[in-house]
Amino acid sequence: MKKDRVAAFADAVLAIIMTILVLELEKPSAPTLAALWELRYSFFSYTLSFFWLGSMWVNIHNEWETIEKINAKTLWVTLVLLFFYSVIPYATDFVSRDFNSKVAQGFYGVFVMLVTFSNIWLSKVLEHGKNAALKVMNFTRGQQRRSITGRLAGIRLETEKINIAVYGEFPKTRRFRCLW
Repeated sequence: MKKDRVAAFADAVLAIIMTILVLELEKPSAPTLAALWELRYSFFSYTLSFFWLGSMWVNIHNEWETIEKINAKTLWVTLVLLFFYSVIPYATDFVSRDFNSKVAQGFYGVFVMLVTFSNIWLSKVLEHGKNAALKVMNFTRGQQRRSITGRLAGIRLETEKINIAVYGEFPKTRRFRCLW
């Protein structure tokens, strides 16, 4: 099967998920700066999730660039990845409502980890599938290993604001992921 239909489906699902993120943002109670300031955690959570999902989309796009055909396993792994993506708006809303809650941040972090592991699984399937001659870009594996290490270290942090920030993702073309 050619990759085009699956790539278009994944793009559409991610676009819908990113749209849901913005629709979940609370409206200010009044048109004042104070009312906007009260929603700062919602805006921070939205921004973090939007750019994290966007960077994952860029990474998937880069991985699929060299692939021409896919198999059934690739379809199912992509579906699993998209399922975990689809929970991100819910997790973002949950963490934005009680930003300093360890439970809310842990819930968000679990789904970030599940998306990350699913993305690694998809990379492995693409690399070892029928397209073994068409290797996935070399930088992906090393960046993913560093990404997992950083995320696992982030779970151990006690400060909630740093904890949610460590789950952040930057494009894999950069050498360092977190600037804070």
